[in-house]
Amino acid sequence: MSVSTPILSESKTAELKCPLSLDDTIERYIGAFSWNQLLQAVLVSVAWLFDAQQSFISVFTDAEPTWHCTQLGDEFCNPILSNACQLPRNSWSWDFPVNTSIISEWGLECASLFVKGLPASSFFMGCLAGGFILSTLADSFLGRKNMLFFSCLMMSVSCLLTMLSTNVWIYSILRFVNGFGRATIGTCAIVLSTELVGKKWRGQVGALGFFCFTLGFLSLPAIAYINRGSSWRTLYLWTSLPALVYCILVHFFVHESPRWLFLQGRTEEAVSIIRSIASPNLSCLSMNLSNVFFEQEAWNVDLYSVIKVLWKKRWALRRLSAIMVTSFGIGMVYYGMPLSLGNLSFNLYLSVIFNALSEVPASLITFFLVGKLNRKGSLLFFTILSGICSIMCVVTGKIWTTLQIGLELVSFFSAVTAFSLLFIYTLELFPTCVRNSALSIVRQAIVLGGVISPVLVAAGREHQFLTYGIFGLVIGVCGLSVIGLPETRGRTLSDTMDEEEYKLKSESCSYV
Repeated sequence: MSVSTPILSESKTAELKCPLSLDDTIERYIGAFSWNQLLQAVLVSVAWLFDAQQSFISVFTDAEPTWHCTQLGDEFCNPILSNACQLPRNSWSWDFPVNTSIISEWGLECASLFVKGLPASSFFMGCLAGGFILSTLADSFLGRKNMLFFSCLMMSVSCLLTMLSTNVWIYSILRFVNGFGRATIGTCAIVLSTELVGKKWRGQVGALGFFCFTLGFLSLPAIAYINRGSSWRTLYLWTSLPALVYCILVHFFVHESPRWLFLQGRTEEAVSIIRSIASPNLSCLSMNLSNVFFEQEAWNVDLYSVIKVLWKKRWALRRLSAIMVTSFGIGMVYYGMPLSLGNLSFNLYLSVIFNALSEVPASLITFFLVGKLNRKGSLLFFTILSGICSIMCVVTGKIWTTLQIGLELVSFFSAVTAFSLLFIYTLELFPTCVRNSALSIVRQAIVLGGVISPVLVAAGREHQFLTYGIFGLVIGVCGLSVIGLPETRGRTLSDTMDEEEYKLKSESCSYV
């Protein structure tokens, strides 16, 4: 159906004979980047900072502390060679107060690997559950902004409540809730921020979110080092309070996506937002949108209809399946490598700092070069490079520890860059009506890799190939699945499934 509504425009538009698409019309007024758009993009992207903190906070709170022998002359006690569980409890002691980690506070040093890894696995399982249950709400009735607010609020409140945990079981339940709330933050943030700008700045704004994620990751070792010797609960306190303040800012100052509002029939709100974020030289123009044309979807957008249509459309299913396979491999390395840093013969604080710092050049590469990089070729290159370096970590670890940490950093850097490009590629592969849902589903594939990685990390304490070797094989093989996908660099975004199908048919005809 055609939509005729008063909105900002140039007088020449009415003279055009061919109807404009919704994307072309919105592009006219938000294509020129303004300070209002920059402010919105930054404010929305900050959500990634708190997302990163909760994703990797267990690296410090759930770490097994170092210990020392208390009885001099005991030839059987050696912190490097001995197993503390096989020694009398009065023959050794923790190097720091017992409340610095859940392992020492609740006496889990001799617990099974299942119990030790339960909190981290619970967090990722919560991410899976939250991603599945909440994935379509941002595309249906809640919208991008409200979904972002709701997710951040649930994550921050559950983070604050985690401080009250009295045992590993309550702690694991709260970590599950924390992951459940956190599940849709990244997808809502990147979709909302990129839909508030024109296609010229889409890649840079998307990379801005990853840069904020890097800052969040980098802030963790700093907070942990400042509070070293303090209770692990302190980390949850100092990461939950700023997140609560951020929720207030989102509620009062963030705009909803005008694209989503148009598709929901809330045209007046969409027009108002375009006026508020358009560059100054366009905000005073007036026209009507008599030539704006877009097709409403033939299916009703309810809670799970977007998932159904993704599976029913053959081209959408093909794209979704391929990108999910790649996402699984990237997620295993992206979440697994920071968790496995304790398995390396290197200082934990420095290892986490180096890994966090490796995200900075990855974010900068994405920010400055995303407009010039082909999505498909770049994903192939970085996934294969990450796989090769990860496998080489197994070999060099027995020879040269310094080279091992260097290869680990290159592998993680490549996985981070692939992670950033993957999100931008995904949001360009799917139209507005299902974009947030598709990105959420893809992110669940990433999280599924994160669910499996703690098991491999635990197994890698005895055999490193079970960690870094499998990491490398999985990401390298999974990265090959993007070969059959179309290239999207510089391509105009579609708003409906029908519009995307029309473009596919047009492109097919152009090759004949």
